[in-house]
Amino acid sequence: MEKETVNFYEKLEMKGVSRRGFMKYCTFLTAAMGLSAAYVPKVAEVFAAPAQRPPVIWLHFAECTGCSEALLRSAYPYPDDLVFEILSVEYHETIMAAAGTQAEENLQEALKKYNGKFICVVEGAVATAFDGAYGRIGGRTFLEIAKDVCPKAAAVVCIGTCSSFGGVQAAKPNPGGYKGVGDALGMKTVNIPGCPPNPVNFVGTVVNYLLFGKLPTLDNLGRPLFAYGKTIHDQCPRRSHFENEEFVTQFGSEEAAMGYCLYKVGCRGPETYNNCPIAKFNDGTSWPVEAGHPCLGCSEPDFWDKMTPFYQEL
Repeated sequence: MEKETVNFYEKLEMKGVSRRGFMKYCTFLTAAMGLSAAYVPKVAEVFAAPAQRPPVIWLHFAECTGCSEALLRSAYPYPDDLVFEILSVEYHETIMAAAGTQAEENLQEALKKYNGKFICVVEGAVATAFDGAYGRIGGRTFLEIAKDVCPKAAAVVCIGTCSSFGGVQAAKPNPGGYKGVGDALGMKTVNIPGCPPNPVNFVGTVVNYLLFGKLPTLDNLGRPLFAYGKTIHDQCPRRSHFENEEFVTQFGSEEAAMGYCLYKVGCRGPETYNNCPIAKFNDGTSWPVEAGHPCLGCSEPDFWDKMTPFYQEL
């Protein structure tokens, strides 16, 4: 076994993570990516001994930083392993030590050094009205920065609904003209929507890139099929009670829906594509519907306008 692989497992053990626990996560991630069990060792190798560390420039536009916070609080891989051993993050306003002029200088240096080779991760929507006046960083508008950075990337990954489709910022009346990155720039992007998205969907996309040298297969909205190929309702464990004829006969369809399937109280699961019932959140502990809250459809385009009023059956 290579020395760097041994060091990786030693570091995991120092954090209280056993090899068995790590392999369990790799098995889960492999399944989430839609790969056969034969790929588990290869997925583990991506984390333990990555062949390369692709440079990443992470941009923040109109957002709440919730997507970064969700990723940085994921358990496996630990954030420092993901950031410092698998990816080479050249620019990320939330975690970088540099600030102000120095931070912007780092961005420009990274663009020159890795032109055409880096992965651009974008968090947040882009203002387009009034020449992008509703949002600036370092004296430049979000739109100017996006036009400067995104075309120079090998791939643009939009994390969160805001950068994917505009999110809450794009809700009516949207005076700032906020749009998702792909729509604002007229370019193809990999969209990982959600408010926030499950970190496993981002990690799975990165692992797919490192494992196969390409981005995962996408749907017509630019979302990875392994995560967004089925509706919430199709994967939801509550639906079995709603569709169980014996249960409905005994308690009535309204009681079945209210007590189990949450469609009658406004769940948007039948119209929302995501893997929340399978991946869950907080280390696989739970997800909104399991906790009794209807899905709001946050991973769909224009969800704030199309899915409201929430808590009412569509």
